[in-house]
Amino acid sequence: MGWVCYPNSHSYTMTAVDRKFIIFTWGCQMNEDDAEQIAGLLMQMGYSPTQIAEEADLAVLVTCSVRAKPEQKAKSKLGELRVIKESNPSMIIGVCGCMAQKEGEQLRKHRPYLDFVVGTANISRIPDLICQIQRKRGFLSSLELPRAPKDALIVPKRAGRYGESIKSFVPVMYGCDNFCSYCVVPFVRGKERSREVRDIISEVEQLSKMGRKEITLLGQNVNSYGATLQEPTKFAQLLRKINDVDGIQRIRFTTSHPKDLSDDLINAMAETPKVCEHIHLAVQSGDDDILEQMNRRYDTAHIRERVSALRSAMPDIAITTDFLVGFPGETEDQFENTVRLAGDLRFDAAFMFAFNPIPKTAAADKSNQISESVKNQRLNRLIKLQNCITCEINDASIGKTYPVLIEGPSPRDPNRLTGLTRQNKTVNFPGSGEISGQQIDVRITEGHLYGFVGVRV
Repeated sequence: MGWVCYPNSHSYTMTAVDRKFIIFTWGCQMNEDDAEQIAGLLMQMGYSPTQIAEEADLAVLVTCSVRAKPEQKAKSKLGELRVIKESNPSMIIGVCGCMAQKEGEQLRKHRPYLDFVVGTANISRIPDLICQIQRKRGFLSSLELPRAPKDALIVPKRAGRYGESIKSFVPVMYGCDNFCSYCVVPFVRGKERSREVRDIISEVEQLSKMGRKEITLLGQNVNSYGATLQEPTKFAQLLRKINDVDGIQRIRFTTSHPKDLSDDLINAMAETPKVCEHIHLAVQSGDDDILEQMNRRYDTAHIRERVSALRSAMPDIAITTDFLVGFPGETEDQFENTVRLAGDLRFDAAFMFAFNPIPKTAAADKSNQISESVKNQRLNRLIKLQNCITCEINDASIGKTYPVLIEGPSPRDPNRLTGLTRQNKTVNFPGSGEISGQQIDVRITEGHLYGFVGVRV
């Protein structure tokens, strides 16, 4: 086994001979998309994917810094890879993503086996860094964040053989300008910048030719898409253009900031056939004072009105959300306001977390932190309420028929197929055979916390 590195006018072209890679990913859909982009680059270099770390010549960690647990998991994985590298010294280990951007070269402190660290805006540099490492250049990093709206918007060609799926993520914008007081994203992803419409459409067309049936458009706040373009384009306009791409059956998007959810976007969702009836609207809190301290720039009256507008335009829409409890200084009454909002609006599901102070964020420096025991007690209570609501909503679908886009055999039962409704809810039903990518009608027979059981109509 070996390499060949060919210098050219721009970078290094590399051919890997019988080399394998493995990618470990934590965090949001943006990280999952980063992992697919990295896989595409590595496969263009001649690597092939493996699921077995011990046989990998290259290991890449795509990391998250939104909470402490993903960072702990990534650092634990680095320790496991260190042991593997002791028996395979030529193995290359790299860290990408938000933790890489936040900690930078400090990640190598106490980890001399780490070969490279790449920030969130420098994925396209990975092949060049790997080639330089093979040429005995030692530890390398690439951590610069973009300074202009058009910087770092190159999305590498997709890898058709990696993670075969009928679904794919498509980033439409990067970065964030909101600076919520608890969030590190603006510091690790940079300023907001949107991709050109023609580049997004071209990528969606490419994915359609690869057999992808469903795409999810990604951004820290897709609702503000287009603000940095020379010819400003609204996100609603982008949805209508993507709807015209042949072969794509479903369009989803995430994440939506409530302050920017416009009537124009709601109308586009209702009127554009391929856009699914689901939105993830991150509420965070049901108390106006806490929302102001979070720097969310909306109040609960706005949330209630926007949820009403969504359900009026699309009565069968599923709305999911985020809740963050135990924000510094949150009183019992303020937490009760969140409980009341959750009970009133009855979201289909929610990601619920206890506040975790993250360095560099404004909320981390507040002196009135809530004790872990109180945060956990509040979180458990909210989870219990939301789980009850989710089960009630799903039980109410028993007897209804939904079009389900089949993803393949159920991971837990090969005699069942699994897929998603347009509302982004999982359905398992009896069946087998190679019908992945087909859309069929399924009647719901059971409702559960995490989706449905049904029968094919």
